[in-house]
Amino acid sequence: MTVRTRVAPSPTGDPHVGTAYIALFNLAFARQHGGQFILRIEDTDQTRSTAESEQAILDSLRWLGLEWDEGPDVGGPHGPYRQSERKHIYKDYALELVEKGFAFHCYRTPEELDELRELRRAEGKHTALKQSDLALPEEEVARRAAAEMPFVIRMVVPEEGVCEIEDMLRGTIEMDWGQVDAQILLKSDGMPTYHLANIVDDHLMAITHVIRGEEWINSAPKHKLLYQYFGWDMPVLCHMPLLRNPDKSKLSKRKNPTSILYYKRMGYLPEALLNYLGRMGWSMPDEREKFTRQEMFEHFDLTRVSLGGPVFDQEKLSWLNGTWIREELNPEQFAQAFIEWGLNPEYLKSIIPLIQPRVERFSDVAPLAGFFLSGMLPINEESFAHKSLTLDDVRRILQFAAWQLDQQADWDKDVLFGVLKQLAEPLGFKIRDFLFPLFVAITGTSQSVSVVDAMGILGPDMSRARVRFALDKIGGPSKKETKRWEKEFQALQQS
Repeated sequence: MTVRTRVAPSPTGDPHVGTAYIALFNLAFARQHGGQFILRIEDTDQTRSTAESEQAILDSLRWLGLEWDEGPDVGGPHGPYRQSERKHIYKDYALELVEKGFAFHCYRTPEELDELRELRRAEGKHTALKQSDLALPEEEVARRAAAEMPFVIRMVVPEEGVCEIEDMLRGTIEMDWGQVDAQILLKSDGMPTYHLANIVDDHLMAITHVIRGEEWINSAPKHKLLYQYFGWDMPVLCHMPLLRNPDKSKLSKRKNPTSILYYKRMGYLPEALLNYLGRMGWSMPDEREKFTRQEMFEHFDLTRVSLGGPVFDQEKLSWLNGTWIREELNPEQFAQAFIEWGLNPEYLKSIIPLIQPRVERFSDVAPLAGFFLSGMLPINEESFAHKSLTLDDVRRILQFAAWQLDQQADWDKDVLFGVLKQLAEPLGFKIRDFLFPLFVAITGTSQSVSVVDAMGILGPDMSRARVRFALDKIGGPSKKETKRWEKEFQALQQS
């Protein structure tokens, strides 16, 4: 048997370090066994998936030194490798399950589903809905079908009993079928859910080992059931521990930058970041902290993974990165790496039009453009002193801007100005005053180039990180303020 592993990211946002972490362990396992590693794009969420996000994922993984044997850009015998290009495949499999009695058409409306869940909650039961809960009288099903009302295809799930899942790291996991709902397999738009597409693709692509995050443990019973329904052999499962913030909470961009692009923009070496990800829950036999990708592959043993949540600590990463810089780069290599990072022609050409009108001597360049080559800026409470804004105004503006920027997909400078202007007006601020705290947070001063131009060049990852850093410096909202401001922000989004 040829070992075949895969990583299957969704192109719905910035490339996540968690994706790289799972990809690294899948690649290491495949290489250890002389097998193959596949990259598959799971873009079933057509409303959020973008070509730009997909390309960023491919570029970021390659920057880290993670290569795949088959994928959407390199091809392979099991393509296509984008789920959106395999849509016709899934429908046939969903209908096969319906014919076998393992799935059913569900015409329930969203309102009816909410009522059913509320009823179960009131009765002290799990809110997982079964076929018996969702059943409608035959004549009502016929009426809705004749009226061409939207429907989904759901899988049949046992009402009671225990499902046993075998896991490489955790042994036998027992889960109550009562907590597993009748999962939607095919959505009303004809697109499959992750669960159906995942199983079908893994089977057709001959995946032998599924190494994924532990957040998928609760989905494992559904997946095991689908393999049984289709009569297919199930891949070996291994659920990796989740990356954690220093406070042990799940790694999230609100507490820790999660985008690979952020760490690239900060000036981390790809070798060092990959080394650090390799230390997340795993260690070399001799416990050394610095090792190359090839050294990891040569000594890799998946059973050495610790189930304790590995902490993604930026200070530790910076220490390791500094070790790589000092030990692996001579002065000539250091200079070349720095030029490629911050002084490459493409990056400089984006900055020069903003600073050239302000330059009288070349010695003016560093003060004007230094923030483009920096990480977090040396700002404090005094940096935000303003004749028309109180400190509470500044805190409020930065928090509302942070929430707005977190959900902003289009990072064009004109679009950014538009959404910030739409936020400023209902909050009662002139756009000039509203942008002042952002000038300081993004550039370190209010006397700088256009803040939206700067954000466009720095990108969403660095821009968001600097706004959050500024909030931390002046004191973010209290729990009461957060609740109150969140309600206000949501109301603004709906207006």
